[in-house]
Amino acid sequence: MTTLLSVDNVFAAYQPGVDILQGMSLTVPEGGFVLVIGPNGAGKSTLLKTVFGMLEARGGIALDGKPIANLPSHEIKRLGVSYLPQELNTFPHLTVEENLKVGGWTLRKQPALLKERIARIHEIFPVLAERRRSKAGSLSGGQGRMLSVAREMIAEPRLMLVDEPTVGLAPNLAEQVYELLQIARRAISTSILLVDQNVSDALRHAEDVVMMNLGTVKAAGPVAEFGEARVRALIQECLLG
Repeated sequence: MTTLLSVDNVFAAYQPGVDILQGMSLTVPEGGFVLVIGPNGAGKSTLLKTVFGMLEARGGIALDGKPIANLPSHEIKRLGVSYLPQELNTFPHLTVEENLKVGGWTLRKQPALLKERIARIHEIFPVLAERRRSKAGSLSGGQGRMLSVAREMIAEPRLMLVDEPTVGLAPNLAEQVYELLQIARRAISTSILLVDQNVSDALRHAEDVVMMNLGTVKAAGPVAEFGEARVRALIQECLLG
């Protein structure tokens, strides 16, 4: 399978001399769904921020074999990478339609294409069409997360970096979020690199798993190799050192 994203021996820090990523390496195949798990403080969210150019990377990061390490985030987005942070990635005082247009800022010089993409989002998520004139802040938690995902879908990214999308959500809403990601994956043929603490549920949707600890890889492989017993044992090893 063709490699879309490669992270090779990457170090990154929030403060000089205090590395959070300590030689992190992984790959995301074209069309793949890779789940990153690990204890708190393992560096999972830091990994996504580093890939998206929000932190300086020492090491190699490539998209389709082309280096992207330390490019500005807006340039990485133009190359086909989107980033969904833990918090809702919407503007509450703008309408649903206005939020979608903001999500399509890379298409602002192609108004016909932007209109076509928004129409497609309406087909995929009819509730967003129904509430197009509603303020984003008036949406329910599940609808708000739907809008966050839809906003990133407008540009039809090749890779979606998704950070803890189910944090704070009830179990039924969490399942809806995973389905949203699968819908995005099918609808726009995107690859997904997901960081999630909701391990047992997320494992049911991923194809490959990377377990991080102390800024590097502790274990990696197909999801079939990560049964609940093994995951519990690995996390315990991480916690006990």
